Amino acid sequence: MHARASGGGLAVVPREPPGPRKFVPGGGGCYSTAWDYLLFLRMLLNRGRFGDVDVLRPATVAMMADGQIGALAVPPLKTTDPSQSADIEFLPGIGKTWGLSFLINTEDVPGRRRAGSLSWAGLANTYFWVDRKNRTAAVLFTQVLPFGDPALLDLLDWTCSTCSSAPLRPDDRCASFS
Repeated sequence: MHARASGGGLAVVPREPPGPRKFVPGGGGCYSTAWDYLLFLRMLLNRGRFGDVDVLRPATVAMMADGQIGALAVPPLKTTDPSQSADIEFLPGIGKTWGLSFLINTEDVPGRRRAGSLSWAGLANTYFWVDRKNRTAAVLFTQVLPFGDPALLDLLDWTCSTCSSAPLRPDDRCASFS
């Protein structure tokens, strides 16, 4: 794990994975790889199917991608601990809702992704999105605190732009699945 140093560089922050827990919260404390997560997103793009295996029913994936909060607005996120997270607003000026598992943009993000795309993030500046209409998915995983690091948000913006607009080949760092 790393954190921003006062001069703008990165400093190592010693951190050990937690030991056994009595309760494992959904969305926190999971360990895997960016590639594994990209394979999970591929399964979502394929409506719950991965290769020859039905992991989730298409109806389940559709429910995960439907707004679940009615007319409530998704507000900016305010930190309670600046050492762990900055204040952040995802997709400022773009309509958003919450599904069962994702933040869903309800409008196109110009030059980035289409309305109905799914996204979320993790504390160490890990980000993912799935654009089901364009059939693209991407992950950007770092291990840097605090969440919402401005330099990494700039990298996320560049990654979104690149993965959404460039012609994709199988060896690219971006993935387009059919």
